[in-house]
Order: sequence, then structure tokens, then C-alpha cells
Amino acid sequence: MNRMKNRKLVIFAVLLALLLLVAALAYHGLAASVAPAPLPEEPESASAAADAPLAPDFTVMDGEGNPLRLSDLRGRPVVINFWATWCPPCRAELPYFDAAWAARGEEIAFMMIDLTDGARETEADVAAFLEETGYRFPVCYDTELEAAMAYGVSSIPLTVLVDAEGHVLDKHLGSLSEEALNSLLDKLASS
Repeated sequence: MNRMKNRKLVIFAVLLALLLLVAALAYHGLAASVAPAPLPEEPESASAAADAPLAPDFTVMDGEGNPLRLSDLRGRPVVINFWATWCPPCRAELPYFDAAWAARGEEIAFMMIDLTDGARETEADVAAFLEETGYRFPVCYDTELEAAMAYGVSSIPLTVLVDAEGHVLDKHLGSLSEEALNSLLDKLASS
């Protein structure tokens, strides 16, 4: 009788181990198939930027509800900033982006991409926030989260610099000070 119990325990342990192995293999296969494309490595110099892969393209909605693709802005340097109204670090840096857009919006395109998921963040929330704060920078709405997935956004704020040829020049995760933002924009303008 004791031998029968031991045999059942061994069979159970083997089946459990096989089940765990199958689950682990399925998890790794699924994770690899849905993982966002990684951002290209940062180039070491401006000449290396020309050899860097193009920035991942995406479509968002502009403030009037028209589709806007990153590739539509080719020929101009672009600063992309992923943010949301509920994000305190995002809110801390938005005054600097507003001032920078007012000063440099002619030479650098600004894509201030709000992560508009329709639940935690809606276009109405953003409109009320912009009216309350008086920010004038152009807001883009990532209603399908296409841009966030293209750049693997898992934390915000995230700022990405794209040169006029469409290559990722630099990226910064976290809130920027006014000085740090202007330094990044100087780098972008001179690329």
C-alpha cells in the first residue's frame, strides 16, 4: 500500500514538472511574440545617426482629430514626449515643454503624446487640463496606444529625440528639468 502511494506521488510530481515546463515554454514564446520592438541604440555621434535605424513610425490623432504620423514630419527634427494628466512627474515638466514649444516650435516639431486610453485618461480630461493650465503646445492623442507600443512605453514621462532624417538621436526616461530639456533640444537642433 505504501509502495502504491509512493508511485502515485512520483507520477504526480513528473506530471506537475511537465506541466510547468510546457507553461514556461508557452510563456516565453508568447512573450517574444508580443514584445514591443526595442528602440535603436543611441548613436555615438551625429555621423552615426545616419547609420542608425529609423525611428519606429506610428499614427496618433492631432488636436483636431486628424491622423498624424511621425513620418509626416520627416525633414524636421522632432521631440516626442509621452505623458498623461494623472502623472505627477509629467505635470512637473510640462511648463518647460510649453515654454520650449513657444520658443522653438518653428525649428523643432513637438509631438506631445497623451496616453489617452479612454478610461484613466480621456480627451475631455486633457482638454479640461489644458484649459486649466493654459498650455498651448500641440497635443497628440494616442487613443489606440500605437505610439506607446511602438516605443515600448512602460513608464512616463518618456522623451525621444528624432533627427530630421527620422533616426532616434536620444531618449530620456523621467521628468526633465528646464535646463536638461533645453540641452536636449540644443542637441536635436544641431543634429
